[in-house]
Amino acid sequence: MKKFDIFLLMSVVILTFFGLFMIYDASSFVAFRDFGDKYHYLKDQLIWIVLGFITLTVFSYLDYRRLYLLAFPILLIALVLLILVFIPGIGITLMGAHRWINLGFTVLQPAEFVKLALAIYLAAWFSNKEKGRLPAFLLLMGLVLGLVMLEPDMGTTAVILAEALAIYFLSGANIFYLSILVPLIGFLGYLLIKISPYRAKRLESFLNIGPSLESSSYHVKQILIALGAGGLTGVGLGNSLQKYAYLPESTTDSIFAIIAEELGFVGVVILILFFIFVFYRCFRIAVNAKDNFGKLLAGGIATFLAVQTIINLASQTALIPLTGIPLPFISYGGSSLIIDLAAIGIILNISKQKL
Repeated sequence: MKKFDIFLLMSVVILTFFGLFMIYDASSFVAFRDFGDKYHYLKDQLIWIVLGFITLTVFSYLDYRRLYLLAFPILLIALVLLILVFIPGIGITLMGAHRWINLGFTVLQPAEFVKLALAIYLAAWFSNKEKGRLPAFLLLMGLVLGLVMLEPDMGTTAVILAEALAIYFLSGANIFYLSILVPLIGFLGYLLIKISPYRAKRLESFLNIGPSLESSSYHVKQILIALGAGGLTGVGLGNSLQKYAYLPESTTDSIFAIIAEELGFVGVVILILFFIFVFYRCFRIAVNAKDNFGKLLAGGIATFLAVQTIINLASQTALIPLTGIPLPFISYGGSSLIIDLAAIGIILNISKQKL
């Protein structure tokens, strides 16, 4: 057994604890206003970090090949959890969205679990070389993506779709199918945006960004104000004005805007380079994996982490319409952080296994 990838582990540790610091920085005012405790979000996130690194440790020592036999039960659990969000008394509805399950002591976001569960299942399925998988693959993805879209959560839908397509084509599927699927998926995505009033409004706000921000949404305006205020070197750690309840979701989906305001262009470039290094190490491990299951599993995990990061950063810099999706390892939230760290644990285990 080889040593695991220490450079990947240390990079993830640095990102995670940098995220913890920024969560405290971005949330102290709102936490004191709402809970009378400026450390409220910090303490929650610290608990999730401990749980996350416990899962990372467990999966880094658990031979990833055991997940092959558990792939189907894991997928079934994920599908049941996705359905439970719509059950009254179990699922939690917030601002019209059904994305969470009430566990009593905390809440769970099943869509985050689905990303990892689907990576495990598809890697196990496609590591076998049987033909004629496309119809079954499309049926499965229609079920999973349909449930996530009903929540509704289009950002996570895009991440799951990218992950699934990556695993499918990494397994050796005909690239001709990709040229058919991508335009079709793009057209369907456009239709889903147009038939949903809030998504259509976000798209309109995105298309109308120009010299004047009057036609843009409040959220987009506040993000752009934060980015503009940061300039080259930022206003300094702790000196953000947007964190004083101006910027919505400042600890979750929009924490990058606070980072950009306080650390400026230089700071966010360093942060992005850290992410690029993490993804490089993950894909490198996938390429060097000793078996097909390991290659596809590491490739799927690397894809969903990378695509989620790209979507978050692109929406926060007005390169794509605004969508609510956390920044891996940085944003406040237990479900996303624990799943992301568990995924890194699996990749670390793949990196140290021999045949």
